[in-house]
Amino acid sequence: MTSSDVTAIGRSRNRRGEGGRLRDEIVEAAVELLDETGDERALTLRSIARRAGIAAPSIYRHFPDQPAIMLAVVRDAFRELHETLRAAVDYAEAAPPAPLLAICHAYLDFAQARPQRYRTMFGGLWTPTPGESSVTVEDLTTLGDVGLGMLAEALADCVAAGVSSSADPAGDAVGVWLGLHGLAHQRTVTHQLPAPPDIDDRMITALAHLNC
Repeated sequence: MTSSDVTAIGRSRNRRGEGGRLRDEIVEAAVELLDETGDERALTLRSIARRAGIAAPSIYRHFPDQPAIMLAVVRDAFRELHETLRAAVDYAEAAPPAPLLAICHAYLDFAQARPQRYRTMFGGLWTPTPGESSVTVEDLTTLGDVGLGMLAEALADCVAAGVSSSADPAGDAVGVWLGLHGLAHQRTVTHQLPAPPDIDDRMITALAHLNC
């Protein structure tokens, strides 16, 4: 029996066909460590394996390296963000600009509620150099496509409803996201942001060219 077949004490091996469950447990262990420590550097293969209750070599059956685990953690965070945005739209009034405003405020609320996870999602210390790990350029550049698409669609609806003068909803959606990201980042690193309390609505209105 090789070292990769040894299972950590206190945890029974998964039966055949249960490898997917172990993969999920590895990601869950990494998420827990990130939330507890607030530091991506604490997420080593050894620490993740210890939290998951497995031998470190067992990780290689599911992930080729540590950046691959971090990518899975970040993808899980984006999935949570996108579910949050969809729920906000579902609860918002149907008439524009309500869905757009709901998306924007839900985005800011998510960043404030999960500051460390948010920082990790957008260029934390984990971000590897393409070519130096299993993570590819496409892996990194497509992470936020769903949320950006929701913003673009909501802004296009605003234009169609006559409540936005945007001539380029797709391009302006990028501007809205950049504004949201900048504000969210500042709120996670600044104890007291020198801005009026309604700065979020002012910013969204300006960047989305709202006229209502």
